[in-house]
Amino acid sequence: MARTSRLLSLLQILRGKRRPVTAASLAEELAVSERTLYRDIAELVAQGAPIQGEAGIGYILRPGLFLPPLMLSEDETEAIVLGLRYVEQRGDDTLGKAAREALSKIEAVLPPAAQEIARNPVALPGPSRNAFPDNKVAIEVFRSAIRAQAKLRIDYGDLNGQATTRVIWPIAIGFMNEARMLAAWCELREDFRHFRTDRIAAASEIGERYPGRRSQLVKAWRAVMDQIAKR
Repeated sequence: MARTSRLLSLLQILRGKRRPVTAASLAEELAVSERTLYRDIAELVAQGAPIQGEAGIGYILRPGLFLPPLMLSEDETEAIVLGLRYVEQRGDDTLGKAAREALSKIEAVLPPAAQEIARNPVALPGPSRNAFPDNKVAIEVFRSAIRAQAKLRIDYGDLNGQATTRVIWPIAIGFMNEARMLAAWCELREDFRHFRTDRIAAASEIGERYPGRRSQLVKAWRAVMDQIAKR
């Protein structure tokens, strides 16, 4: 690998790490010696890359470096196009529009060969979805509450048509093939629950933020889902 390509690859690797990574690990991933890795780190720092760390502890890339999406491999281009096309098909109106606009922006900055891959990809998301059940409450209401960590009071009808009123802490929206689900902590059940958005008859914020951080709730929810999957 040419040194310029290796330096860019090193930046990409560091950008994808949230915790400091050792020189040994980086050197192994790049298939170079640790001595070469140290020289590459020093060169990047000299060029202004915000890399922090030291030998024996690890390195991390701090915010402040912009890398344009021109370094995409063929497989990376395929993955991005497939993901965005899938979102365009199965997302709500807001996400569908965002996916189209994002793909347009990405295609505009790709070199000609990569643009051809993006426009005629090998991987396709499959047939267009059937229409999702109509929602009485707009998806944007749930998205806004999730971002604000706002408690919601909802009127919900289960599979048997039994109606309940609950206060929930919404944390994520799931886009399934046949329906959309709202993942939330339910105060009534004192546990995580999933609510089909088309069965939510009404939803309103009660003027309270739920405690803690949403990221911690999502982590706890994923742990519960993992346990269920292992049963």
